Amino acid sequence: MNSHVQMEHHRGVLIVRLTGELDHHAADYVRMDLDEAILRRQVEHLVLSLKDLQFMDSSGLGVILGRYKLIHAKGGKMVICAANPPVKRLLEMSGLLKIMPLYENESAALSNLEVAL
Repeated sequence: MNSHVQMEHHRGVLIVRLTGELDHHAADYVRMDLDEAILRRQVEHLVLSLKDLQFMDSSGLGVILGRYKLIHAKGGKMVICAANPPVKRLLEMSGLLKIMPLYENESAALSNLEVAL
């Protein structure tokens, strides 16, 4: 199964929805897609929706951490939402949830960023 990336851009917020698997096979493609979107558009904040992500390994964690650093360097915030239990557990064990909050859904994540679409 491949990873698919769907993106929406609203008022400086990039909403990224990942589906499938974010593993070492997909990580470079996802990284390039996200970096291009972040650098080409006026992106201040990033919401990463993992609702339809079935699997993620350490390569996926690296993609997330790298995008966090990119957004943080621009003075923005990155939040995660809708992670299924196995992905949430990986995020907890990695320590990423200590630097990025996890929200139940996109609406809650956007509310935290104080952005109304």
